Amino acid sequence: MTRTRLVTGALLLLALALGGWWMLGNAATPQPAPPTPAAPSSAGVGALGRVEPASRILRLAPAGGVEGARIARLLVAEGDAVAAGQVVAEFHDAALKDAALAQAEAQLAQAAARLARTRAAGRASEVAAQRARVEALRNAEASARREAERAERLQRSGAGAEATAERNRFAANQARAERAEAEAALDTLLSPRPEDLALALAEYTAAEAAVARARAEAGMARLRAPIAGTVLRVLTRAGEAVGNDGVLEMADLTAMDVVAEVFETDLPRLRQGAAAEVVVPGEPRRFTATVREIGWQVRRTTQAGTDPVAAVDARTVEVRLTLAPDGVAALARRSNMQVQVAIRP
Repeated sequence: MTRTRLVTGALLLLALALGGWWMLGNAATPQPAPPTPAAPSSAGVGALGRVEPASRILRLAPAGGVEGARIARLLVAEGDAVAAGQVVAEFHDAALKDAALAQAEAQLAQAAARLARTRAAGRASEVAAQRARVEALRNAEASARREAERAERLQRSGAGAEATAERNRFAANQARAERAEAEAALDTLLSPRPEDLALALAEYTAAEAAVARARAEAGMARLRAPIAGTVLRVLTRAGEAVGNDGVLEMADLTAMDVVAEVFETDLPRLRQGAAAEVVVPGEPRRFTATVREIGWQVRRTTQAGTDPVAAVDARTVEVRLTLAPDGVAALARRSNMQVQVAIRP
């Protein structure tokens, strides 16, 4: 029993000694200070980019629904300046569409003439002649009515024959019917029937619609420039069928952009209006630019760099920068050229 107590007491003393040593060791060891928040970075943003017209490069093709189109005449060449709305090419069915338009316009003219004739109802000479006929028939009717009345009086007095009175009554009725018919014809000459006018108006409206359709089809037989600019590349020549690539590419080269692909992690350091410098391979000078647009989508980068360890799956945002006039003059013929961009903070 005494030995057990001695062992237990020794163990307690050893535990107390070890605990005190551990506490003294921790008190002597200095504790690390809390980390200091990093200061916001004021560095600029670097990125790869490409030269592109501010208008974008437009690829002109036939209107939708035109199948089997073939170029009959190509009216421009690469490098030509074109105005907005200018015809740059004609397709093989242009002559046929023009003939259909001319036919539709002729039918519209016929419908317009019929409508005018229906509205006018009759010529002035026809109206005058009919008025004169109505007046003559009125006089004839009055004369026949007087003869019939005289014959009836004579018959009642016994001085006239019944047959004569009957003939005079018939002549008076016939004159009245002819006068009524002539007056109806005069009314037709003065004002057309509503159904005739409605029919003529419907024919005119249908002819107008036919002209509008023929004119639209004739317009589709020609390719027009949507903007004023320069022809950059001809994709289909005269006599060739138009493929999926279209007819030609054009752009307005009076304003040029640099489209930089900025990493998504660098977006917080961007702002519209920020100044930038553009480094062009082979050019000793640097061109100035200004951030104009910051894209709305994060996409996979499309710029191919030469670094073998570069992140080819990097996520970037397109940022458009407006080139200064000296950059526009130097890079107007370098669309799609790869450049380096340094955007200042």
